[in-house]
Amino acid sequence: MARRQRPDVAVVGGGVVGASCALALAGLGLEVVLVEASEPPRWSRAQPDQRDLRVYAFAPDNAALLEGFGVWAAVLQRDKDAQAPNAQPYRRMRVWDAAGGGELVFDADAFGRRELGWIVEHALLVDRLWATLPRAGVEVRTARVEDLQQDAATGVTLRLDDGTRLEARIAIAADGADSTLRRLAGLDVQAHEYAQRGVVAYVDTALPHEDTAWQRFLPGGPLAFLPCADGGSSIVWTMPDAEAQRVLALHDAAFARELTHAFAARLGEVTPMSRRVAFPLRRQLAQSYVADRVLVLGDAAHVVHPLAGQGANLGLLDAAAIADVLAEGAQTGEDPGALRIL
Repeated sequence: MARRQRPDVAVVGGGVVGASCALALAGLGLEVVLVEASEPPRWSRAQPDQRDLRVYAFAPDNAALLEGFGVWAAVLQRDKDAQAPNAQPYRRMRVWDAAGGGELVFDADAFGRRELGWIVEHALLVDRLWATLPRAGVEVRTARVEDLQQDAATGVTLRLDDGTRLEARIAIAADGADSTLRRLAGLDVQAHEYAQRGVVAYVDTALPHEDTAWQRFLPGGPLAFLPCADGGSSIVWTMPDAEAQRVLALHDAAFARELTHAFAARLGEVTPMSRRVAFPLRRQLAQSYVADRVLVLGDAAHVVHPLAGQGANLGLLDAAAIADVLAEGAQTGEDPGALRIL
């Protein structure tokens, strides 16, 4: 017979947003189970050829959120024998258009800050968040959600592919843009395909990045150089689908020439340091963030263009907002899944 459990909250999706949400809710004294379909990525600076190509421009308010979980210090901590810190602060942004005109400059000094934010690898964040989950009392289940039963009066039952059923008073969908839980809850989305892709890679540059996030607007889409802790840069180059396929097929020398030219050699000659991949860009919005006993957040709720690099930041603000909402019920002893609370 399938084993049954009934925590307060089942968070589906163990990425940055889902793990952060689980920690935030556990901090309220709620019993939380995190369900993730795959093992989390393991971050190691010793494996440069396996670096996660996903990076985030992490905002100060979300750094403060992770600091409250006891995670942020571990993100910033320099590994033993490492020559560079794990996360790279950026102290200014420079934005300009290839067609001409002035350059926009945002400087941390103007805001009375040491930095505007940090560039952090996805795998590093997930690694540090998952290391904190056991200490926070969050149970982790490695399984896929196959079915959902909702009872507006009592809670939800998730059928998992490991043969178990997980009951909870509320389920939270943090399983990405193609969220299974959102679909099972009957929540539709409005989506728009941009017919563009973002080409991402790590590169070295002849000139130092100056702790600066750079962005040049080109006719086909923006090109960003984000500073990394090892002195290199993470690039995100937005372009039409067909052009992205052509760029992916280039050998390294040709790619380096085109990238250097596209960036107007602002940081000198560019040298590729990783494989290149391209991901499709779209705008997507769930028509509702709430169903019976189900909430959606992060990319499961909204997907935005990576132009401003705000996807993860918005998802973490979702997690903080959900914690604020459920804190009201926790303080009064009410059912956190009650419609009045949600």
